[in-house]
Amino acid sequence: LFLGRLTPHKGIDRLLRALPDGASLTVAGAVGHDPRPPERDYPELLRRLAADRRVRFTGPVDDADLPELYRRAAVFVLPTVEQTCYGRPVPVTELLGLSVLEAMASGTPVVASRTGGLPEVVRHGETGFLVTPGDIDELRLRIDMLLRKRPLARRMSQAARAIVLERFTWDRTAQRCLAAYAELTSGR
Repeated sequence: LFLGRLTPHKGIDRLLRALPDGASLTVAGAVGHDPRPPERDYPELLRRLAADRRVRFTGPVDDADLPELYRRAAVFVLPTVEQTCYGRPVPVTELLGLSVLEAMASGTPVVASRTGGLPEVVRHGETGFLVTPGDIDELRLRIDMLLRKRPLARRMSQAARAIVLERFTWDRTAQRCLAAYAELTSGR
């Protein structure tokens, strides 16, 4: 499963190229907000790359349907890149990766790029895998590993959910925020 905006910096083109033989992929999300060519034609590039593969584009998904979509997925993939397929650098990649947290909360193991805030969320080898941004072979290897090694995927999915409950609920996030404020103001 990929869920997000269909825009070049999300690296969906790399995911389509990395899709292991026989694997199916659901791509969910709205078309990107790129007004100029070639970026505005990115969704068409994705459809060409998906031809003759088991890929389904759902378009936007209602928030109420997201938990089921995540739970049905064997693997969630966020292949964000630092340079788009059009050769443009991406100065700000993923600040946090909310979709990664949602997948983990649903008990779905994750394969994500080692960029932005994602390494703070995904524990490599424990809750999922982090890959080099844009590395198609590494992306394919990690996806395939989770699809073939179901006991590994189950362990990672359980660990992923536990980490979200431990660190990323609203209550835990508020506690960390208040503790940071208290630490900053304690010197006054």
